[in-house]
Amino acid sequence: MKDTPFISFHKMAGAKILPFAGFNMPIQYEGINIEHKTVRESIGVFDVSHMGEFWFKGPKAFDLVQRITSNDVSQLYDGKLQYTCFPNESNGIIDDLLVYRVDAETYLMVVNASNIEKDWNWCVYQAEKMGLQVGKELYNASDEIAALAIQGPLAFKALQKLTSFPINEMKYYTFNKIDFAGIQNLIFIRGGYTGEDGCEIIINKKDAAVLWNAVMAAGTEYGIKPVGLGARDTLRLEMGYCLYGNDINETTSPLEAGLGWITKFVDGNNFVNRENLEKQKKAGLSRILRGFEMIDFGIPRKDYEICDESGNVIGNVTSGTMSPTMKKGIGMGYIKYNHADIGKSIYIKIRGKLLKADIVKFPIFIKN
Repeated sequence: MKDTPFISFHKMAGAKILPFAGFNMPIQYEGINIEHKTVRESIGVFDVSHMGEFWFKGPKAFDLVQRITSNDVSQLYDGKLQYTCFPNESNGIIDDLLVYRVDAETYLMVVNASNIEKDWNWCVYQAEKMGLQVGKELYNASDEIAALAIQGPLAFKALQKLTSFPINEMKYYTFNKIDFAGIQNLIFIRGGYTGEDGCEIIINKKDAAVLWNAVMAAGTEYGIKPVGLGARDTLRLEMGYCLYGNDINETTSPLEAGLGWITKFVDGNNFVNRENLEKQKKAGLSRILRGFEMIDFGIPRKDYEICDESGNVIGNVTSGTMSPTMKKGIGMGYIKYNHADIGKSIYIKIRGKLLKADIVKFPIFIKN
């Protein structure tokens, strides 16, 4: 297992550390519910150094990124990022990811930790077909990078103390290279995976200690705390954000997963498997990913059956938990399309019992 550059700080903070996606990662510190509440009400800090980072450079960079991702890269401008996915050639998803445009010939991709090798091999395969040079025009920087996500309603109040750049004026899903906490030219992104305001910061791993100490000191007066992967999962599930390996994988299409909004059938966007996905859209879906909240008391878990009122199986749970904010069971799962209307009641089979739930729109949790 690999260690991130922040591992010593996790140990000092008393984190429960377990293997995740090839890394020793903090699962929790004080407890998932406490850490979840911290992010919803003040500031939480996540180590996201396990994610993968690929650089695409040169005159063919745009063409390659446009080819292998489902969103429309032509809509990006310098300093803008977008959520997208790698479609495979059989209506599935290789991974979901973020694409950053630095300039017209420079793009950064941030991919899921569990898929770094698979994603890199896919990118290399596609790049070589287009004549790009691996190591020069396509570069895997994953082992050189450290990253933190700082999330919560008070995040920018704390972090503004560490830079003269007006970070609070940044638009959502944009980034800038700025001087921050004495570190020059780091990548500062407004966005995140929790549904709260906040940022993600990408640095060279040699600067990890400086960044961690500065961020924690700046946030002390606002109740900042480190947060583990456990609360990261409950936070994203309340928002209805997909987790690769649970809610999307190589057998789920982006259309079934409710990701039609990042699957752009526009002129000039001839991404991998576009033709077959267009056919699927025209023919209609047999199932779709939906969120739900429990009406009866129960905690849904991955792979539990979703049934109709007669007990007929109509789907399966892909993610589920007890919502720390809502104090009820919530989840998402694939449901047969003709049973998947918003507001409709369904039943989750838990320990042999059919427990009632209602299908709801994403986000499952809506802040007042």
